[in-house]
Amino acid sequence: MTEQERKDMDVAQKKTIEKHAGEPTREGVSYIPDVDILEDEHTITLRADLPGVKKDGVSIDVHEGMLTLTATVDNPPNNWRPVYREYEIGGFTRRFTLGEQVDQNKISAKMENGVLTVELPKAEAAKPRKINVG
Repeated sequence: MTEQERKDMDVAQKKTIEKHAGEPTREGVSYIPDVDILEDEHTITLRADLPGVKKDGVSIDVHEGMLTLTATVDNPPNNWRPVYREYEIGGFTRRFTLGEQVDQNKISAKMENGVLTVELPKAEAAKPRKINVG
């Protein structure tokens, strides 16, 4: 990922935070999950912390170069009464602009222990390559 792509991603994330922070949803409040972004020569990987979210509560959409993560948290049972709470129950929403370096047809995801991992394979044209001199 180039320095300019990082800056563009930072700007897109800031816009997302400004636009979606605390935005009401049908389920209540929508929070912005913490995300780690890792990169190697073949893949960009997003790891989003989604506490309380089950696999079937996650939706990932790609439309016009925008990747949108949406997750819902199951409400606790009616007889559940919290003794102490540090955060409200709500869903999660986060958007990312995908550059041309991502092969959007090969994106994959898995959910494990409250962490969503999204693999964004790089397009062949974006992968580094070595050119032999003959």
